[in-house]
Amino acid sequence: MRKHLSTLSASLLLVFPLLWPAGARAQGAEALKGAVQRALASSPDVSARLNALRAAGFETEAARGALRPQVDADATLGISRDSYANRTPAGESVTQGSAGVTLRQLLWDGQASRSEVGRLDALRASRYFEYIDASEQTALEAARAWYDVLRFRRLVVLAEDNYVQHRLANDQITSRVKAGVGRRVDLEQAAARLALAQSNLGTEVANLHDVTARYLRVVGDAPPDGAALDAGVTAGVPFRGEEVQTRAAQRSPAVAAAIENLRAARMQVRAQQGADQPRAEVRAFSRAGHNLGGATDRRFEMGAELVVNLNLLNGGTHKARVQQLGSLLAQAADQRDRACRDVRQTAAIAFNDIQKLKEQLKSLLNNTDAIARARDAYRQQFEIGQRSLLDLLNAENEVYTAKRAYANAEVDLRLAYLRTQAAMHNLTASLDLMPLEASGAIDSAWAAGQDAAIGCTAADPSPKVTPINELDARAQTLAQAQTAARAVAEAKAAAEAKALADAAAKTVAAAAPPKH
Repeated sequence: MRKHLSTLSASLLLVFPLLWPAGARAQGAEALKGAVQRALASSPDVSARLNALRAAGFETEAARGALRPQVDADATLGISRDSYANRTPAGESVTQGSAGVTLRQLLWDGQASRSEVGRLDALRASRYFEYIDASEQTALEAARAWYDVLRFRRLVVLAEDNYVQHRLANDQITSRVKAGVGRRVDLEQAAARLALAQSNLGTEVANLHDVTARYLRVVGDAPPDGAALDAGVTAGVPFRGEEVQTRAAQRSPAVAAAIENLRAARMQVRAQQGADQPRAEVRAFSRAGHNLGGATDRRFEMGAELVVNLNLLNGGTHKARVQQLGSLLAQAADQRDRACRDVRQTAAIAFNDIQKLKEQLKSLLNNTDAIARARDAYRQQFEIGQRSLLDLLNAENEVYTAKRAYANAEVDLRLAYLRTQAAMHNLTASLDLMPLEASGAIDSAWAAGQDAAIGCTAADPSPKVTPINELDARAQTLAQAQTAARAVAEAKAAAEAKALADAAAKTVAAAAPPKH
């Protein structure tokens, strides 16, 4: 009965996180959301991207000013002296003063100014997507820090329980040795394993300290006590890896930012090409004053003019600059493709980890339950002298290792879901959070169009592996072959033994004296 109770306790302790009350799981989800929200509000990275986005907006507005009317006001006060030939007097000094207004409007510059505005618009969109990507990555980092705190809190509890079990074994052996019914070597083994358990506990406590410090850095405050492991952010994850990759490539803000950088590079090429075309602007001016332009008694002037300027030669600078920008445009296209491939790889690995960890959790649960039952049996056998202390201590360590592996796999599965959500740009949305500053116009109207990445199609990278049932069949075939080989070997040995026996009998018969 005690054995069954011990096994049942071990099983319940193992699956306890999965059977956590719904209210506790809900509280854990709210705590996770709160941690991510605080991280987004206090993150220097997110704030830096936000300020870069705002600066890009002001820069775009500044560039648009080149397309709008320009009005300048000026005032002058001075003296001029004119010299004349064959005139008396030969020179004349004139005091002059004036104030005026000049209006200029650009008519044509080869679309250079409009292309510059387009370039800065694309850069602003790129900064927006970089800001969204920083928010998504910060949310992922905060959630990872949150789950790591829960992970190592659980591992500390397991290490404490492992230490208690080894302390119990050590105390029992000490009592036996003092009573003269135990061996000294058993006490040494128990003491060595107790020291190892204490070292493992110290390691887990140090790891908990480190992840708590990282949580403080990412979130900005200490993690709350008593938080439970929630069910994980699983909603919205597709069932096929190719679909996950497709969504990641289509929705990733990192890819969108790279596409906007490509568009900015293209507009920069167009702006530079406009430098080889004529520049035309209309000017209107009005001035009033005393002795305008040095002309005596001139009081007022106004006028309008069309000014056209065309550069004829600049030493090949424009041509070289266009070629340079063309190479930078090709580089931007390469960076876009690289970003898409990186996102696709991240999504594929994260989704595969989900599938792998789901299967591993089943195996680890069975493994831990079986090892716990074996440990309990070893303990009973040790008490009646059928097992050595070393067997019992090894079994205790195996139980601790198995529980530790299961606890790690539980958290790793939740982190795999988080990484998949972040790869698909769905993490903050799944937590019902919005970025501090959103631009619905960019989000709703944005499309990759013809600038989508090249050579970044979704594919299944899973290697072809032999199914478990086929491996089982191979094991059965190998067992049958070994059984047949043993039968053949046994038959051969029996035949050889019989042959030796027959030969010995003949030798004895031949050596016997003849009967009279």
